[in-house]
Amino acid sequence: MSEIIVVLTEDTLTDADVEHITDLYVDRDVSFHVLVPADTEQNMLASLVDHLSLGELRAALDAALGREAEPVRAELTAHEQLEVNVAAFTATGATADGVVVADDPLPALRAVVADTEVSEIVVVTLPHALEDTFHRDWASRAREELKVPVLHLYTGTNQLG
Repeated sequence: MSEIIVVLTEDTLTDADVEHITDLYVDRDVSFHVLVPADTEQNMLASLVDHLSLGELRAALDAALGREAEPVRAELTAHEQLEVNVAAFTATGATADGVVVADDPLPALRAVVADTEVSEIVVVTLPHALEDTFHRDWASRAREELKVPVLHLYTGTNQLG
């Protein structure tokens, strides 16, 4: 029976992200369960700080002016991202499935861990200045609550969060 690796991502994974993740488990029989939150409730201050810390001035202005995605569009985007992410894993020969979850993915992670034998959780996000600094990011919260090994990678890099 294969081990279950949960991959929680806030965006479409890059080819490098999928390669980094699958390389971690190359000698193990694993299947990937991908969770993509429908980001319907952005924290304006956190978004503003995140965008400014990454030098994304246009996105920072959009966050400050409240030009975040509306809930219906956020849900559609999450479904599109999930489809691409699962396809990227299966293209490597891996077994993968996934679901779109609510804004706060911790309840969904809690349910998956309670219902299945999850070996590890891999969280892939952009850097989030406030959340990462104060350990309120998804990976830190998952480590505290779930007592399952959690790896935090930054999107498009091999940097650990």
